[in-house]
Amino acid sequence: MQPKPILHGLYVITNNDREQTTAGLLQQVTQAIAGGARIVQYRDKSHDFKRRQQQALALRELCHQHQIPLIINDDPELARQAGADGVHLGRDDGSITSAREQLGEQALIGVSCYNQLDSAILAEQAGADYVAFGSFYHSPSKPQAVIAPVSLLEEARERLTIPIVAIGGITVENGANLLAAGATTLAVISGVFGQTNITATTQAYARLFDNNRNHEGSNVYCSKL
Repeated sequence: MQPKPILHGLYVITNNDREQTTAGLLQQVTQAIAGGARIVQYRDKSHDFKRRQQQALALRELCHQHQIPLIINDDPELARQAGADGVHLGRDDGSITSAREQLGEQALIGVSCYNQLDSAILAEQAGADYVAFGSFYHSPSKPQAVIAPVSLLEEARERLTIPIVAIGGITVENGANLLAAGATTLAVISGVFGQTNITATTQAYARLFDNNRNHEGSNVYCSKL
């Protein structure tokens, strides 16, 4: 049995552009991987299942060529059909138990916990491989998202043993504070894919992790094997 992928480094999330071609999506993700992205999430809220399936399969092929885990947003069935490495569940996306039954023990299952530490504790107990908190700052991708305090990361680091993902309005300028507070991983959408030079921008985010390890010690957690 192969071990689960290790969750660490920059976590990029595709930008849900329904007009984007598969070729354009692959080009953007390739540039992000070249810059140092370590996890990719495919996020598309459209109801065009054929298009979503095509793009998920293409991303799976690309990510696996580079040994990068691919996570599917919201949809365990699409994750299963695409052969992705896991799924990310929001508030209304079903249970961890159900996703585990569909995807198996080796799948990475992440859960959005917004600003709720209690939800994260319950998610870990239910078998989640990581939890995500945020939005920490105003996010152009989710302008109505609840704002979580940075202090939540410090509390979570004390209470949780699984990786902690920070999301929402994260920039190269504010990301270091989130890592220092306890985030394992920074999840970014428009901060990467909304930029002209995706590779250079991703490299700048990736350096935050190197700097954090140099000054604070390793901040990388492994998923449960």
